[in-house]
Amino acid sequence: MKRAFMNAVFLILAFLFLSLGILGVMIPILPTTPFLLAAAFFFAKGSPSFNRWFLATALYKNHLEEFITTRAMTLKKKLWIVIPVSVMLLTSAFLMGKTAVWILVLLLILIILYYFKFQIKTIEE
Repeated sequence: MKRAFMNAVFLILAFLFLSLGILGVMIPILPTTPFLLAAAFFFAKGSPSFNRWFLATALYKNHLEEFITTRAMTLKKKLWIVIPVSVMLLTSAFLMGKTAVWILVLLLILIILYYFKFQIKTIEE
C-alpha cells in the first residue's frame, strides 16, 4: 500500500516536471533541462513503463540524452540554463528587497555557477 502511494506521488511529480519542461521549450526564460531531469528522475522512481515511454520521447532525446550519457553540455546549453535561472533568482531578490534574501540568492547563484563550471564538462558544439 505504501509503495503504491509513493509510486503515485512520484508519477504526479514526474508529470508536473514534464509539463514545466514542455513549457520551458515554448517560453525561453523558463529553463527546460532541469525540469526534464527532475521528470526523468521521478519517472524512473515511479514506474518502469512510464520511464521507458519517457526515454523514447523526442523531448528526452533532444534535450537530455546526450547529457545523461556523457555528463557534458555545450557552452551554449549551459548558458541557456544558467542565465534564465540567475535572472529569475535576482528578480525575486530585487522584489523582496531584503538583505538576507540578496545574500541567499547570490550564494545560490555562486553554487550554480560552480556546479556548471566544474561539475559538468563543456563539449564543443
